[in-house]
Amino acid sequence: MLPTELIDLMNKLGVFPCVLGTTDKEGSIHMTFITWVYPVSEKILRFALSSGSKSAKNLQETGKACFMFFSPEKALACYGSVQMVLERIEEVKFPVSVFEMRVDRVENNLFPGATITGIIPFAHTGDLEKMVELDNAVIEAMRSV
Repeated sequence: MLPTELIDLMNKLGVFPCVLGTTDKEGSIHMTFITWVYPVSEKILRFALSSGSKSAKNLQETGKACFMFFSPEKALACYGSVQMVLERIEEVKFPVSVFEMRVDRVENNLFPGATITGIIPFAHTGDLEKMVELDNAVIEAMRSV
């Protein structure tokens, strides 16, 4: 289960940088950096991806994923089964799909004698107003599915 502190931090920040791992049907691993993740509960995560991305295709093939979350004093690998819950967010100009992961297992990957001091440093570049508008549309869609 996801720790309450992580859920609270994710909700506070809105966009939360993390790493998503998927595999295709042949077992080839694909890793990607994403920020559109919303914790529905300690056992359910919703996240959004470009519909045509390798990760989205892998999830439709295998239905399995792993998230790696970094937050103060935590390095958590979250494994689970995934399904698409919204094929396309209509308010977004390009195809974005929403997925939901049922968290089956959480592992603390922080080794003794080390600590994580914060989240993955992340900042939007370019047109900040458009990026905030896009983030808000995606986050609202994830919350309302």
